[in-house]
Amino acid sequence: MIDLTRYIRDVPDFPKPGIVFKDITPLLADHQALRETIARLVDPFRHKGVEVVAAVESRGFIFGALAAGELQAALVPIRKPGKLPYRTVSQSYELEYGTDTIEVHEDAVRRGQRVLMVDDVLATGGTMAAACRLVRRLGGDILAAAFVIELAFLSGRERIGDCTVHSLIQVK
Repeated sequence: MIDLTRYIRDVPDFPKPGIVFKDITPLLADHQALRETIARLVDPFRHKGVEVVAAVESRGFIFGALAAGELQAALVPIRKPGKLPYRTVSQSYELEYGTDTIEVHEDAVRRGQRVLMVDDVLATGGTMAAACRLVRRLGGDILAAAFVIELAFLSGRERIGDCTVHSLIQVK
């Protein structure tokens, strides 16, 4: 089994001073590590009847698309406002200093569809909590939220609420 932490690079003071950014590009650059990442990300859900993978902009699209292919499921992009061409529903959420909004096409998920939520990093959980609210508003049945990296010290899984969280790398 590959130690995936070897492929995550810490970049200090990015995007602003005091933040240590978890850079996934070394992981993306190694096909074996990427392949194992996707396998480990989806393994708990292979026989759970996932019909839709909902991926959060933007790095979540990479892992979400590969997970959807692996699970033979549809891919639904969850994006920042104004990026989707069709009619959308939106969800605003609180940030540390202000608010943000995400959107999804109004017909992206049908009532009762089994959905796996995917993003690269779980930090404070605000974006994923909002994404889960969006999918539930459309009638989706969320099985879990899956992440490559979880910054556990930020307690993001608590903000997501009753959603099962699956993360491959946990930073304490």
